[in-house]
Amino acid sequence: MTTTTTLPLIDVSTLVAGTPGRAEAARRIGAACRAHGFFYVQGHGVPADLVARLENRSRAFFALDTATKLRWRMALGGRAWRGYFPAGGELTSGRPDWKEGLYLGTELPDDDPRVQARWPVHGRNLFPDVAGLREAILDYLAALTALGHRLMEGIALSLGLPADWFAARYTGDPLVLFRIFNYPAQPLPQALDAQAGDIWGVGEHTDYGLLTLLLQDDGGGLQVKTRGGWIEAPPVPGTFVINIGDMLDRMTGGLYRSTPHRVRRNTAGRDRLSFPVFFDPAFDARVQPIAGLPAPEDDSAARWDGANVHAFDGTYGDYLLGKVGKVFPQLRDAVL
Repeated sequence: MTTTTTLPLIDVSTLVAGTPGRAEAARRIGAACRAHGFFYVQGHGVPADLVARLENRSRAFFALDTATKLRWRMALGGRAWRGYFPAGGELTSGRPDWKEGLYLGTELPDDDPRVQARWPVHGRNLFPDVAGLREAILDYLAALTALGHRLMEGIALSLGLPADWFAARYTGDPLVLFRIFNYPAQPLPQALDAQAGDIWGVGEHTDYGLLTLLLQDDGGGLQVKTRGGWIEAPPVPGTFVINIGDMLDRMTGGLYRSTPHRVRRNTAGRDRLSFPVFFDPAFDARVQPIAGLPAPEDDSAARWDGANVHAFDGTYGDYLLGKVGKVFPQLRDAVL
């Protein structure tokens, strides 16, 4: 059951421009992080024509037949954890999600030291052979990475920290991963139809890192779990939905909470796209609580997965790898 509560809409143009008015945007971001862990942003500076180009080229890719799309399957991405997976190929809490997708991230050449060292989730993308898609993906990644830096400056200011606090410790060279998801309109296969009541576009979960920047098409489907219950987070033209992840929850001792969310299975009669960008700490960054904030409490009893994120001690890579092996168990050995 969902309620009628709405998420706040914040103008971040002052953060993007670096003007003195950014203190008010930071204050509003801090309030949203404490209340919901979710908010919309406008005034973000990402060109509308870039968004349209990415959506258009992505629809062209997903319109291909499955056999063609599997030419860029994730099994060929190796340790970089990149490529295509078909509908039902990704798990959330052990259950298949009814979506297909393309895993992407910062494009790194073979001679990058992290690739040479065989770090998981670092490397080249598997770009489908669709005219204009590679260029749209790289342009979009650049724009959203820049926006992620500005939003993290706002979060730092909202905590009374210097604007570059996160960049100096965790995100000077962030781990940026990108997903293009298609929630297909076609009916569930017979094997899944029997459990259709338990099948979601994406099941309930929290995100792993610092910040997620989500673009939805006009089909929507996102739901957020607030203190008052589940609410809809419908698409708002010209905005991104922003939410914080487990590592920011840990750093702030639970002051800013990573909030469970899910995506309804598509029953709209046409395919539905979403584009989440994950702006996270560097893979080798050791994640620690921020000094001066209240000590965290064990909130595992209230969390969707029963885990105590504040008990984690290690690098972000340690945390991430502990999660991704459960998402695609058949590919676990390629990464772990």
